Amino acid sequence: MTSGALVVITAAVFAWGAFSVRLERADVTAPIAFVGVGALLAALFRFGAETDPAAVKALTEATLVWVLFSDAARVGVRELRSDAGVYGRLLGMALPLTVLSGAFGAWWVLGVSAPWMALLIGAALAPTDAALGAVVIVHPAVPLRIRRIINVESGLNDGIVTPVVVVALAGASAAEGHGDLTVLGAAGQLVGGALIGAVLGAAGGWLLRVGGRRGWVEENFAGPAVLALALLAYVGALTGHANGFVAAFVGGIAFGQVAGRGGPREVFYVEETAGLASLLVWALFGAGAVPLLYGHLEWRTVIYAVLSLTAVRMVPVALCLVGSGLGRRAALFVGWFGPRGLASVVFALLAVEELGADADPAVAVIVLTVLLSVLAHGLTAGPLAVRYGAGVPQAEGLHPGQPAPAARLARSAARADAPAGVAKGRSAP
Repeated sequence: MTSGALVVITAAVFAWGAFSVRLERADVTAPIAFVGVGALLAALFRFGAETDPAAVKALTEATLVWVLFSDAARVGVRELRSDAGVYGRLLGMALPLTVLSGAFGAWWVLGVSAPWMALLIGAALAPTDAALGAVVIVHPAVPLRIRRIINVESGLNDGIVTPVVVVALAGASAAEGHGDLTVLGAAGQLVGGALIGAVLGAAGGWLLRVGGRRGWVEENFAGPAVLALALLAYVGALTGHANGFVAAFVGGIAFGQVAGRGGPREVFYVEETAGLASLLVWALFGAGAVPLLYGHLEWRTVIYAVLSLTAVRMVPVALCLVGSGLGRRAALFVGWFGPRGLASVVFALLAVEELGADADPAVAVIVLTVLLSVLAHGLTAGPLAVRYGAGVPQAEGLHPGQPAPAARLARSAARADAPAGVAKGRSAP
């Protein structure tokens, strides 16, 4: 990286920190801004072309590890229980249907005849990244329940789909004659990664909880300790010839359940670090995305990318949410705000590492889909949040069994006018 490129990147990070709220009001998200910065750097300083591929891969994978760990650690049992039916539909039904729809589309639209490669494309583009539509997650016009559903789904689906990507890569690698990884070997790596992650995450959470109670933990260093724990789960799994991403995801779940009250503060530090690292990842993506599409950008690739962002996700989500209590507008809103982001980029890098040049067509469609998602979801987040929030039925933003505000007010008034015994639930004399 040249000194000129370093100056531009550090200045861009500072500028984003200083003006981020103002820019987001203008529908400019962090991914949009830093993809643009990367494209500018590529034109001015050949940024990306001269960057060490190993360093890019290490940074991108470390960022995804922190995202997987922090997202999984943040999701509590209480949050899942409050809308368990909706999450079960989205993650247990809509997500597999999205993967299969994406694989079918790769065969039908792109002409991918190899089933493992088609599955790889469908699985790599199935997980969502709420950061691309972060405005929706914090926008007050969108009911809290809808925001939480989008955020929790995004936090869990990348970890859930990772095993599918690993198995698809193994199958494609064996079919193309690359490496020694088999589907059975990939399954063993997934199980090993889950076990290693669970042990390390639970042990780390227990140690920090006990150490915090006894005054052993320096509060200012607890966050970096959890940052290192996420990486420890990843590299520990790799050392044991297991899957590091599954280890990070399961490790985050175990840590979140064991760490106790101090956990959220420490996970916040991991989130902040991952957010900073992701800015550089998006800049690198912007620098390499356009050149990578040369020679692979054709009408079928564009059609598939558009379908992946619309029908391939929105139709399964809408179908699976029928009968869930969410209306048609809510189902369409949740279906649209499933941006493709960091996880898809990492899966594309893994495909290049495992398959070499044979992965180029798959990588091209993944890159184009993510690039379109950065623009489309970033630019529509604010306007659609306002429009949806203005027309959404009040009951749609409430959890099952939670009374509407008007009903709560009426109930409070009735209690105020009733005799004391009635107000407490007893019969009037």
